[in-house]
Amino acid sequence: MRLLYRPLHKLSLSSSSVFMASNHLLKPTFFSNPLTPSSRRQLFHTFTHPFSAFPLKPNSRIQPFCLKTNGYSNVSQVNDPPTVFLENTDEATSLKIEILKSKLSNLGVDCDISIPGQFNHLLCPMCSGGDSGEKSLSLFIEPDGAAVWTCFRAKCGWTGNTRPFANSKSSYQTSNKTTKIKIKREITVEGLQLEPPCDELVSYFAERMISKETLKRNAVMQRCYGDQIAIAFTYWREGALISCKYRDINKKFWQEADTEKIFYGLDDIKDINDIIIVEGEMDKLAMEEAGFRNCVSVPDGAPPSASTKDLPPEEMDTKYSYLWNCKEYLKKASRIILATDGDKPGQALAEELARRLGRERCWRVKWPKKTEDTYFKDANEVLMYMGPDVLKEVIENAELYPIRGLFKFSDYFDEIDAYYYGTAGYGFGASTGWKALNELYNVVPGELTIVTGVPNSGKSEWIDALLCNLNHNVGWKFALCSMENKVREHARKLLEKHIKKPFFTVRYGESAERMNAEEFEHGKEWLKDTFYLIRCEDDSLPNIKWVLDLAKAAVLRHGVRGLVIDPYNELDHQRPPNQTETEYVSQMLTKVKRFAQHHSCHVWFVAHPRQLQNWVGSPPNLYDISGSAHFINKCDNGIVVHRNRDPESGPIDQVQILVRKVRNKVAGTIGEACLSYDRVTGLYIDVNDPSQSL
Repeated sequence: MRLLYRPLHKLSLSSSSVFMASNHLLKPTFFSNPLTPSSRRQLFHTFTHPFSAFPLKPNSRIQPFCLKTNGYSNVSQVNDPPTVFLENTDEATSLKIEILKSKLSNLGVDCDISIPGQFNHLLCPMCSGGDSGEKSLSLFIEPDGAAVWTCFRAKCGWTGNTRPFANSKSSYQTSNKTTKIKIKREITVEGLQLEPPCDELVSYFAERMISKETLKRNAVMQRCYGDQIAIAFTYWREGALISCKYRDINKKFWQEADTEKIFYGLDDIKDINDIIIVEGEMDKLAMEEAGFRNCVSVPDGAPPSASTKDLPPEEMDTKYSYLWNCKEYLKKASRIILATDGDKPGQALAEELARRLGRERCWRVKWPKKTEDTYFKDANEVLMYMGPDVLKEVIENAELYPIRGLFKFSDYFDEIDAYYYGTAGYGFGASTGWKALNELYNVVPGELTIVTGVPNSGKSEWIDALLCNLNHNVGWKFALCSMENKVREHARKLLEKHIKKPFFTVRYGESAERMNAEEFEHGKEWLKDTFYLIRCEDDSLPNIKWVLDLAKAAVLRHGVRGLVIDPYNELDHQRPPNQTETEYVSQMLTKVKRFAQHHSCHVWFVAHPRQLQNWVGSPPNLYDISGSAHFINKCDNGIVVHRNRDPESGPIDQVQILVRKVRNKVAGTIGEACLSYDRVTGLYIDVNDPSQSL
């Protein structure tokens, strides 16, 4: 029987905790062993001299067994040295092998050292062995010339097969879609020649706060390779040895090949409602020292990051096959505590486990602080530094695993506290800058304001004046999607409000002093720093998604706090044939509101009223907006801007700001205010207090 050793690239303990043993463990000192004189054996060190436990055939290119390589050639069991090397006496067979090696070479597999009839560990051409360059590709060549290979790196998984006189068949692109049937090896303690741990090994665990009793109960053993010793973590199910994983003092891992993947400590969670899952065997043992036997460890460590893809079918979920192999043990659990490592891979593992086990029955552990800026990494580290009582408290204080879209108010207590104590900013909204509106309408980030009014009422002018006030008072920046304005004309209007002088002196400028060149240049800098334009330069009309995507970029890149969409009817409103305009408007406004809330950005959406029959000059109603009543139903604030056109009814420069809807009573209330419009500068001035024009 031959063993195929597969190195595990993910480690279970932090590198800092490995070397907390006494100093003699860091040197190649010899350990005593119940079966061997102390002068002949030592705990595995990767820096010791290579050795060969088996007689090798002369001139063979197979490398002797050595942990330094982190990849292994064909190795028989310790006391089973004879290895059969097939001599290719048949000329046809030799030709097949040469053709086969040529095909493998074309695939990037360096098979010069490959011998027919045995397993060979090589460097995978697809993943190059990862950062460590481990020889993770297992290649087997049949005597008749057929070759089968598999890369055991979890992030690669390349597998395939080929024959000398057939087209190469590689499943690299479809390896996750192929079901592989493997015959699982049966192993025994005797067959693996496992032994009870020696005194030095017991001391090694003791310095990690793991007792001899815990080692014995979990059948932690050792295996001797010549004069070296490896820790053996035995995996059991129903009293039968299923697999075995080895570790040396430098945290190099390998395990028995072709054995079934199961949890470490599986029998400890049989018929248990509450279980704990950790990332390494040492953490499982640490949990037992804190009083938790209902704990298991994953066999293969953690992925570098959580996958964003859909979960694969059970038969193709090879990386997490141990979950499916143990599903009868897991399905009874109503509470699963994920106590994986605190680093990024550990959190990725927790996410992958939660996806498969169901987030609704998962809890997660938050490891305590180690220093002001760092946290403990895992259970064994907490046990060593803080003791079993603290580790027990950490597990008992596990939090519910977050489910996307499902929250508690406690998740928002920081935000609620800031709202209550007034530290969040603009909790009552930012003032418009007009005293007449202070009690009626204030601008709250994350809200949607619908503005309407009959044509030529000054809707856009009033919004521009409002933006200028907000910038002057609280420094907000804005994104403008104003389809009816030419850029140069819009710039003129904004500059006049900012500088309070006309852009020109002709016609509307009357006898007022025009802004000078220095003021003009200053105003251009203000425009550049305050406003960002969303404009569709081709002949097509922009749709709402296009506008919101660009507005999102403006928020994230430039810190924009407000968005103006002016007007609704200039957008592209293509909708499916089976969708009514009312349904379309509802969905569109929902998108706008979600954007506003998610990015804490106030949105002003200008919408014209439908054509009013027999209009006599009175202001329109929000229900008069063309398209749908959802404009008033969905908005947070609804405002009508109306200008007097009849000299007999009052001054023609008087503009009514009618606040028709305010959802947030903290920010305002329904009512009316009057402002005076200065045609020369475009400013809006409080009628009763001209000094408050700023």
